[in-house]
Amino acid sequence: QVQLVESGGGLVQAGGSLRLSCAASGRTFSRYAMAWFRQAPGKEREFVAAITLSGNTIYTDSAKGRFTISRDNANNTVYLQMSSLKPEDTAVYYCAANNYITTMDKVYDYWGQGTQVTVSS
Repeated sequence: QVQLVESGGGLVQAGGSLRLSCAASGRTFSRYAMAWFRQAPGKEREFVAAITLSGNTIYTDSAKGRFTISRDNANNTVYLQMSSLKPEDTAVYYCAANNYITTMDKVYDYWGQGTQVTVSS
């Protein structure tokens, strides 16, 4: 089993920045592709960004140029650096792990509890 714990969420004004962290424990962290998803009230959960074991990344269109996903395998941690935040970025952000990289949330095997990000206008 892999346990994931997100942190770093909070309140921020539009245009500001936040850095989310996802700490992993259990199975060997470096075996897994990692991803960030988010879910806003009344909306479906959506893909944000993902990173492979070797560091290759993919982003949803709305995140490109604003968000950066990275990983530190030695410390079993994944990050999501968010800048130029917009009110529409407001959501609960979830960290997820899987054996291969994908944008489909249903495929991911492990999930964190989520961390709230609220962007005010």
